[in-house]
Amino acid sequence: MVRSLVTGLCLAVFAAVIIGLSNLLGLDLEHVALLGAALGGVLGLVPHRPAWGKPAGFLAGFLLAWLGFALRAAWLPDSSGGRAVAAFLVVALVAVVTGLSGGRLPLWSGLVGAASIVGSYESVYTNAPSQFLSDSPAAATTVLLAVGLGFLATTLAVPQADTPRRDRRTAGKGSASDSGPSTSTTLDDLVTGAAS
Repeated sequence: MVRSLVTGLCLAVFAAVIIGLSNLLGLDLEHVALLGAALGGVLGLVPHRPAWGKPAGFLAGFLLAWLGFALRAAWLPDSSGGRAVAAFLVVALVAVVTGLSGGRLPLWSGLVGAASIVGSYESVYTNAPSQFLSDSPAAATTVLLAVGLGFLATTLAVPQADTPRRDRRTAGKGSASDSGPSTSTTLDDLVTGAAS
């Protein structure tokens, strides 16, 4: 409970800092501050090994969704059908990339990356699809900064978040053979693959 409170408060401070940076540096971060901080918090809190797989999966999903916007702007009709094709391709490619990584890039982080660019840029794109080349870099960099600060906040507040629960339970108890096999499986074990 205390760890969740401390992490949440640290994330809240960073969300306010993102808005403060927006005003100080003349950036347009205000509309993505909460989105970026929350998605960065998720990225920092969910355990996964290897640790670099989380941001790498995020970036893969982010880039694939950005390319989905490019595909919509260049070739697909601005209709429900065109949006459906782009959404299908983005999610399918995220799944393929994470599948080919052999578990090193988690699917959830790729989906978080795709959601971050879609959440920050979809309304801008809808208003001016022809301005993709000029508008999308600004949307991408602002949400990446907000996500990065949210990720940093959770990483600083809870540096052990990447350690699976099973490792923390058996730490200091000798070897796994000394303590006997573990029969309980936690959600963290299932998410990280440690239960297999």
